[in-house]
Amino acid sequence: MRIEISVIGQGYVGLPLALAACEAGYSVVGVDNNPSKIAELQSGKSGIEDVSDSMISKVIKSGKYKPTSDYNEISASGVILICVPTPLNTNNLPDLTAIENAAKKIAKYLSKESLVILESTVEPGTTRDFLVPILERGSGLSKEDFHVAFSPERIDPLNKDWNIKNTPKIVAGLTEQSKVMAIKFYSKFIDNVIPVESLEVAETAKLLENSFRLVNISFINEISIFCQRLGIDVNGVINAAASKPYGFMPFYPSVGVGGHCIPVDPVYLANKADQIGIETRFIDLAVQINKEMPGYFVGRAEEKIGGLKGKKVLLVGVSYKPNVADVRETPVEELINGLAKKGAEVSWHDDLVKEWNGEKSVALSNNFDLAILATLHDYLDLKKLGSVPILNTRSSI
Repeated sequence: MRIEISVIGQGYVGLPLALAACEAGYSVVGVDNNPSKIAELQSGKSGIEDVSDSMISKVIKSGKYKPTSDYNEISASGVILICVPTPLNTNNLPDLTAIENAAKKIAKYLSKESLVILESTVEPGTTRDFLVPILERGSGLSKEDFHVAFSPERIDPLNKDWNIKNTPKIVAGLTEQSKVMAIKFYSKFIDNVIPVESLEVAETAKLLENSFRLVNISFINEISIFCQRLGIDVNGVINAAASKPYGFMPFYPSVGVGGHCIPVDPVYLANKADQIGIETRFIDLAVQINKEMPGYFVGRAEEKIGGLKGKKVLLVGVSYKPNVADVRETPVEELINGLAKKGAEVSWHDDLVKEWNGEKSVALSNNFDLAILATLHDYLDLKKLGSVPILNTRSSI
């Protein structure tokens, strides 16, 4: 197996993976369709919180890493990884457009013994029944001539404890040889590679991981509403329950789930279940509860300051997660829309995001009737709000 690899998609998943492979001695081509992202990378700018600019500059200068939008550059790669987004479309159904486009371009450069690894989240059966046929048609090869594996990404931006190296990596192959080749590749830079028996097991495991999180976040949001009505601190309740050393895992309340995984992956699972005639009542209810959370906090805001019409409201933190600038699927957008429908004059502050939906972050000040704490970044100095009333979506009091 040749040591040059290509990683398609240079975002929160693909870029850290590309750099980890570089550190393991591989020569890496990082491909992305976004010209501005590639220009930033070529100038030594990372664009994501987990990867420093100096790290990008170092691997580019070493010649181990080449960011590009030109698929011709992947022609010498023995391993090609697909790390592109798999969002939901306007009908709230799985959107595999990015995988399809990447696969069609990759297929032109496949040769016998090439290994293609899909890391993007998909429904069970997608790697076998969707990706492989595209590669066959585009390359003119049979699936017996090249190798395909699936290994779901497990990237958690800014997690200080778990990173690419020490997070266990699930791997499955179209064939046993494909699986062995993928295991050999990942084992160069990941401590614990876990082979599973089929592509479908690996695909479903990823959906289970984030459906589990969605259901439990929904549950704790219901408990938070319960605690608010009782006048007790939900976080105190969670911390007390978490003292139990077995049978409990803490989850924390919020205005809802966001990001590219938790709001999306369970819908992929539910969609596949619908195709085969199975109900997913837990997931459906969890999705419903989380969609209702922004409206719940609009009601809390109304109660707190006696109505919203004409009131100046500041949303503090609009990204989906503390200390990152990622606004994909952020529930704060629905909260802003709900407040505006009630007649509030809504502004937002987030110096990590800076610009979003055609608006810019405003400064923290005491010039508001209410501040709603949505995403608490470490840099925030809430003292700047002065005596402005605060509604904390991460608490029940």
